[in-house]
Amino acid sequence: MPNIKSAQKALRQSRKRHSKNSSDKEKIKVLLRSLRITKSNPDILNEEFNKLQSVLDKASKNNIIHKNKVARLKSRIYKAAHAATHTAKTRKTQKP
Repeated sequence: MPNIKSAQKALRQSRKRHSKNSSDKEKIKVLLRSLRITKSNPDILNEEFNKLQSVLDKASKNNIIHKNKVARLKSRIYKAAHAATHTAKTRKTQKP
């Protein structure tokens, strides 16, 4: 435990920031998992992707996640979502 008053305040701030950053990172992980589950439904997938994109941009703005990692995640998710919806549409239109 720090003895100096400024060090005590710095510790309080650090703990507060840590808990906020951890909750934001957990929110992103939950959204990523839910997005992977809903790949089969294009309507829900689009909604979930928009939510995730918003959360990722906010995390990048607040320096919780690096901007390049955010760009990489959004790109990969978009590609996977597009591929999933494209294959779902082609399955519906194919004649047996």
